[in-house]
Amino acid sequence: MRGVSRASFADLSERLTTEQITSANVATRLAGELFAVVGLLDTEHGLRRALADPAKPAGEKGAVVEALLRGKVTRRAESLVAAAAEAHWASTGDLVDAIEQLAVEAMALAAEADGSLDELEDGLFRFGRVVAANPDLRATLADPSLPADGKRQLLRTLLDGKVTAVTLGLIQQMVAHPRGRPLADALQMCADIVARRREQLIAVVRSATELSASQRQRLAEALARAYGHRVHLNVVIDPTIMGGISVQIGDELIDGTVVSRLAVVRRELAG
Repeated sequence: MRGVSRASFADLSERLTTEQITSANVATRLAGELFAVVGLLDTEHGLRRALADPAKPAGEKGAVVEALLRGKVTRRAESLVAAAAEAHWASTGDLVDAIEQLAVEAMALAAEADGSLDELEDGLFRFGRVVAANPDLRATLADPSLPADGKRQLLRTLLDGKVTAVTLGLIQQMVAHPRGRPLADALQMCADIVARRREQLIAVVRSATELSASQRQRLAEALARAYGHRVHLNVVIDPTIMGGISVQIGDELIDGTVVSRLAVVRRELAG
């Protein structure tokens, strides 16, 4: 999102924060209701255009939401969707994306409430790695001819007992309703939102060998000092780098691997 849409979403996210939800059950229910609204707006194109129409008065659009959702969702969900409809968006797609991202934030609130926010972030990362390494699984989960319930059951079989209930629920949502995105992009979107909830950056660390707890702590502290934010480490063991580590935060790559240094030497020799 950019410009006016980014500002509108920031206001909605702050509104969700001020709800001060401390119950995992309440947060999970809110997320489910917001995801259901996303599904409705994705199929009802006329409704989506009407709610995002900048020419319509905000109060009129809020009233449409209230009439549509009253008694079908909690008042908290109704209020958030009405606020989204009353806000300004650069495109109709941004409105729906914002509600979806609010739903993901609500799932992060649920994880925060039951003390599993770390596990949610780690679980999303690990599952993303599994999908990336397994083309057959990736193709099955992306197959539009397979029913969503069947995909949910497959995920339960694969992940039950290995990830938290919140993590499983969020992964199931992204798989069952990809909204035209590759699964990797959907999982990354979720991971980014969870990281923002923790007010920290995600660093993908590639190392030839496993890092000890003290090494992880020292690296996280060094990166936090450098970036001015807490940094969560997602460590990937990659023997192909031969030695050293590389750290990627967003678009920035800090590469200290043996392979990288050899590549520099080769370029200098070739020159």
